Amino acid sequence: MDKFFDKFYYGGDYNPNQFPKEIWYEDMRLFKLAGVNIVTLPVFSWASLQPSENEYDFSWLDEIFDLVEQNGIDICLATSTAAQPAWMSKRYPEVCPVDENGVRVKHGWRVNFCPNSEVYRHFASKLAGKLAEHYKDRKSIKVWHIGNEYGPVCYCDTCAGKFREWLKKKYKTIENLNKAWNLQFWGHTVYDWDEVLPPSNIAGGKIVHQARALDYFRFMNDSVLECYLLEKEEIRKHTPNIPITTNLMGTYKPLDYFKWAKEMDIVSWDSYPRANDPMSNIAMRHDLMRGLKEGQSFMLMEQTPSQQNWQAYNSLKKPGIMRLWSYQAIAHGADTVMFFQMRRSHGGCEKFHGALIAHVGHENTRVFRECAELGAELPKLKEIIGSRVKAKAAILFDWENWHALELSSGPSKDLKYVPEINRYHSAFYNNNVTVDVINPSFDLSKYDVVVAPVLYMVREGVAENIKEYVKNGGTFITTFFSGIVDENDYVTMKGYPGELRDLLGIWAEEIDPLFPEDKNGIVMQENDLGLSGEYECKLICDIIHSEGAKVLGVYKDNFYMGMPCLTVNEYGKGKAYYVATAPSAEFMDAFIKGICQQKNILPKYTFDKGIEFTERENEHGKYLFVLNHNTCEASIDLADDKFVDLLTSKEYSGKATLPKYGVLVLKKIN
Repeated sequence: MDKFFDKFYYGGDYNPNQFPKEIWYEDMRLFKLAGVNIVTLPVFSWASLQPSENEYDFSWLDEIFDLVEQNGIDICLATSTAAQPAWMSKRYPEVCPVDENGVRVKHGWRVNFCPNSEVYRHFASKLAGKLAEHYKDRKSIKVWHIGNEYGPVCYCDTCAGKFREWLKKKYKTIENLNKAWNLQFWGHTVYDWDEVLPPSNIAGGKIVHQARALDYFRFMNDSVLECYLLEKEEIRKHTPNIPITTNLMGTYKPLDYFKWAKEMDIVSWDSYPRANDPMSNIAMRHDLMRGLKEGQSFMLMEQTPSQQNWQAYNSLKKPGIMRLWSYQAIAHGADTVMFFQMRRSHGGCEKFHGALIAHVGHENTRVFRECAELGAELPKLKEIIGSRVKAKAAILFDWENWHALELSSGPSKDLKYVPEINRYHSAFYNNNVTVDVINPSFDLSKYDVVVAPVLYMVREGVAENIKEYVKNGGTFITTFFSGIVDENDYVTMKGYPGELRDLLGIWAEEIDPLFPEDKNGIVMQENDLGLSGEYECKLICDIIHSEGAKVLGVYKDNFYMGMPCLTVNEYGKGKAYYVATAPSAEFMDAFIKGICQQKNILPKYTFDKGIEFTERENEHGKYLFVLNHNTCEASIDLADDKFVDLLTSKEYSGKATLPKYGVLVLKKIN
C-alpha cells in the first residue's frame, strides 16, 4: 500500500500535560492559525498514564483528545513506552540495562530499559493494549506511534542467557559456533553454551572476535524489535485498520532498519541535520528511509522548526530553510511534515529545542510565521500523496556490512561506512540523478546503475543477486575493500574480492591505507566516460591486477605507480567497475556523470549549481520538485516543456529562476 493518508499531515509532538489547562485552548487557536492538522499524543507520558503497577489513568488524555477533536485536528497516538515510570525501575531494577562496562544503569534517562526484560515487555505491551482498547472508536486516530527512537543495548545476565538461546537456534551445535566464530583464534574455543558471553568490555569487547560482536548486534536488533512487535500485536487486536509505525533515525547504526521496515506499515523518521551538513547527505538519509520499503512514501515524523538543543552548535534555521528542507523531504518521498515540538518545554533538557510556539507564547515570531506559511501551502499538494519517486540508480546499504567493516581491526581507523556511501550518493546528487538506497538482497532489475561502496561483507545470496543483475545488462560499481568476508566475518579464501572476483575481472593483492596527510593520484587511460588527466585520491589504495578487466586508470605514485586503480569488466550483457581507491569529489562527479550518460539517465533539463531536482509520479501525473539551496538566485532550463507550479498556479516553460531557498513543485501540462 502506498497511500495511507488523504491529506498532507502537518503538525507534530504535543505535550499539553506539561502545561496548565488554560494554555491548551490557546494552543488550539495557534494550531489552527498555523494550519496544523495532526498532533502526536502522548509520547513520554507512561508515568502519567500508569501512576502505579495496577492503576491506569486516561482521564487527562481523554480531555485532551476531546479538545483536539473539537478543533478538527487528527491524532497520531503514541504508546508512551519509551520511558518507563520510576516505580517500575525501583520495584524491578532488572528493567534497567547493563552497559558495556557491566554497570547497571539507574533510572533517569529515556529508552533506558533492557529489551529482554520480561517485566518491561509485560507492562509495555499491556499499556499499548489498554490504550488501543480505550481509544479504538476514536475516528481521529490516523496512525499509531509505538515507542520512540528505539535503540537500547544491554549486556545483563538476562540478555546473556537469551543470547545463548538465540545462538543455539542459529548454530544448533557448539561445534558449529566455534567454527563460525573462529574461536581457535587466541585459543578461545568453548565447550559449553554457558561459556559464551556477550561482547561487553569486561568480556573481551567487540574487536577480538568480530563474529561474536556481529551476532550480538543481530541478536540485540531482534530483541528490541520483539518489544515493538509485542505492542503492535496488542494494538492490532483493537484497531486492525490503523497504520502502525515507530520513528527511526536515519543512519542509526545499532538497529537494522531494513528488518524493522518489514514490520512497519509506513516508515517514519526524525531528521535533525546540522546547519552545515551537505544537502546531499540529508537527501541520502531521505532516500534510505524511502528505500527501506522499496520506494514506498514515508512520514517525516520529526524535524525542528528552528534549532536543536543537543548538538555542539545549535544553529538557527535561517529564514526560508525550514520550508526548503521540508520540501526536500517531500521531494524524496515524505507524505507528512511534522515537528518536535508544538510548544517549547519550559523545563528539562529540551527546553531550548525549537517549537512552533516559542516560550513567549504567541504567534508574533518569525518561526511561527514561517510555519503558518508552510501550513497554508501543503494542502495544495494533496494529489501527490502516495506518489512514488522513480529512480534508475541505486546504492546498496547493508547494516551488517557497516558493523563488520567498522569492527575490523584494520586497515585504517579513518575508513567509515557512511562517508563512503555519501561519497557516491553526493556524485549522483550533484548530477541531479535520483537514487534509491536499498538492501543488497532487493530486486535490482529495475535499475540501470547499482553501486555498492565498500561491500566488505558479502552475505549469502548477495553475490548471486549482483551477478544476475549485471549478466542481464546492468552496470555495477564497487570499490576498494569489497568482497573480503562472508556473513560471519570469515575471509573468503579465493583472493580479494572473493565472490566478486570473476564479476570484476580483477585480483586485489594488497591493501595500502594512507596516512591522513598522504595522497596519491589517478592517471586516466583511454576510456569512454569522458574522463581525462589526473585526479587526487586518498584513504585506501588497493593494489590490483587485471584478470580480464579493462584498465581505465592507474596510480600516479608510490611503488605501485602505473598499476590499475580503475577498471571495467564485461560480464554477460553488463559491466562491472572497480574503483580501487577513494577519489576526489571532482573525479566522482565526472565519473558518475559519464556512467549516467552511458545509461541515458541524466535529467533532460539543465540547472545552475546548487539546484536540486527530484520527481515523484502517480496516476495523476509527474511532479517535478526544484529546490534552490543557494543563498542567491539560481535557474533551471525546462526547455520547451510546459508546467504549472502547484504552489502558486503560475505556468513555467524555458528558463525559470528561483530566489534563494526557493521551491517549485511543477506538474507537466503538455
